[in-house]
Amino acid sequence: MREFARLYAELDGTTSTNRKLDALQHYFRNAPPADAAWALYFLAGGKPRQAVPTRLLRESAIAAAGIDDWLFDECYHAVGDLAETIALILPPPKSSGDVGLALWMTERIAPLRGADPQAVHAALAGFWNELDARERFLLVKLIGGGFRVGVSKLLVTRALGTVADVDSKLIAQRLMGWTDGAVRPTATHFAQIIGAQSEDEHAQRGGQPYPFFLAHPLQAEPATLGAIGAWQAEWKYDGIRAQLVRRDHKSWLWSRGEDLITDRFPEISTIPLPEGTVVDGEILVWRADAPASFADLQKRIGRKSVSAKLQAELPAVLVAYDLLEHEGRDLRAMPQAERRLLLEAVVAQVACERLKLSPLVVAADWTQLATMRESARQRGVEGMMLKAVGAQYGVGRTKDVGTWWKWKIDPYTVDAVLIYAQAGHGRRASLYTDYTFAVWDTDAEGARRLVPFTKAYSGLTDIEIGQIDARIRKTTIEKFGPVRSVKPSMVFEIGFEGIALSSRHKAGVAVRFPRMLRIRDDKPIEEADTLDTLKGMLA
Repeated sequence: MREFARLYAELDGTTSTNRKLDALQHYFRNAPPADAAWALYFLAGGKPRQAVPTRLLRESAIAAAGIDDWLFDECYHAVGDLAETIALILPPPKSSGDVGLALWMTERIAPLRGADPQAVHAALAGFWNELDARERFLLVKLIGGGFRVGVSKLLVTRALGTVADVDSKLIAQRLMGWTDGAVRPTATHFAQIIGAQSEDEHAQRGGQPYPFFLAHPLQAEPATLGAIGAWQAEWKYDGIRAQLVRRDHKSWLWSRGEDLITDRFPEISTIPLPEGTVVDGEILVWRADAPASFADLQKRIGRKSVSAKLQAELPAVLVAYDLLEHEGRDLRAMPQAERRLLLEAVVAQVACERLKLSPLVVAADWTQLATMRESARQRGVEGMMLKAVGAQYGVGRTKDVGTWWKWKIDPYTVDAVLIYAQAGHGRRASLYTDYTFAVWDTDAEGARRLVPFTKAYSGLTDIEIGQIDARIRKTTIEKFGPVRSVKPSMVFEIGFEGIALSSRHKAGVAVRFPRMLRIRDDKPIEEADTLDTLKGMLA
C-alpha cells in the first residue's frame, strides 16, 4: 500500500508526461507481481467496488478524530473531497505497517463489504492507526469506490512495455477486458500481461476484444487533408461504440469502456456472425429507417436484464463500420479500404436486420461533402467520420498507422443565465466551478421566470473561473449546504450536442454534453434565450 500510495501521489502531483512515465516504470520494476496486478487494474481504469457506505466512513472518521458532526461537515465543504477530508482530520498514527496492496484488497478491504457496522468501525480504526495521511487518502478512495488518477491507459501501456521489453501495442491488446471485474487480478495474470509473445497467443484469446481505434477532432477545413479520394466518409452516429466478438462458438459484446454488455443487448449478441469474426461498430436504438435519439438508448444502457417488451419498444442494432478479424485472422494491419470490402461481404453473408452496414457518403469534392454534412441533424447523427483509405486499425488515439477524423457539426447553442453555483472538488474545492443555468419561461398569467435546464462545469479558463468565482461570492442570495443561489446577473453561451424531452427535468427537456462556450457580458439577462427556443430545437 505504501508504494502504491507514493505512486498515486506522484501521478497526481505532476502534469509532466515524462515524470509520470518514470514513476510508473519505477513502480512496476520494483513492486511484487501480486501488488503490481492490482495497481495495473486500477491504473488501467478498473473501478473498485464500494466496500463501506459513505455514512459509515464519515461516522468512523468523526469518532477517530474526536470532533463534532458539524465540524466535519464544515471541513468537508472547505476541502471538497471526502477522502482528503478524512486524511486531514485524523490524528497521527500510533504504529506503522507495510501490508502490500494485494493483501489490502483481498484480506482487509473485501471482508468489509456487507460486514456488521461495529466490525467495520473497529477495522477502520485499526487501519487508520497504521497509515500516514497519504496512505489514508488512498485507502478511503479504494474503500469508497471513488478511485481516480490522472494517467492515461496509453501511458500505462508504454511504461509496462518498457519495463517488460514488450511492444506496448501488444500490452494494450492483452489489457483489453482486464478491467471488466469478472476476474480478480493476480500475479499469474500480471505475468501473462508482461510475458514474451507466444506463437499461439492469438488463438487462445477467447472473447477478448481488440483495443479501439479512436478518431481525432477535425478543427481545420477538410480540404487541408488533400484529395477527397484518399478518404472514406461515413456518418458519425451517437450511440455506444462496441465490438461484437465471435470465437469458440460463443459471442461477446464489449463497449469501448471495456464493459462486457452481452446480456444487456441480447438481440445484438445473437447476431449470427461467422466463427472467428470481430466487428467494430455503434450500438443504436433503431426505428423504421433511422436511428432514435440517444435518450432512447439511455433507457437500455443501465438495464442488466432486458425484457422482450423492452426489446420490442426500443430495438437495438449494431451499425458496423469496420472488420477487425475474419476467419480467425487479425485484419488490423490491412488498409481501411480492403477491410471495408471484407466487411461488406460479411454483412451481406449474415443478412440480419440487427446488423446494419454503415453507409459510405460519396461526394465529388469537399464542398459537396460539406453540403451533405449539413443534413446531419435531420438524419439524427453528429456529423461525419473521415478515414484514410490506406489507414490501418490503430490502438487508441494515434496517427502512426493512419488517421481517423471526426468532423462534427457545430453544437446547439443558447444564451442562459447563471442561477446556482457549487464548489468543485480536489484542486478546485475552494472555487465555485459547477454551475446551474436557466432560460426564461412565461407562466399562464404572463409573468416571466427563470427555469433551470442544465448544469455545466467545463469550458472556462482558470482565469475566467477565478473571475466568475469572485462575482458569485458578491452576488450570493442564499446558501443551501455547498450550493449558492446567486442574483441573476451573468449570461453564458451554452453549447450541447443533443436535446430530448424529459419528464425528470423541471424544464421538460434534457441536453447532452453541455459546456460553457463563452461568457456573454455583452448581453443583459433579459435578452437570454427562452424555454420555447430550447423546445424548438427538439424538431
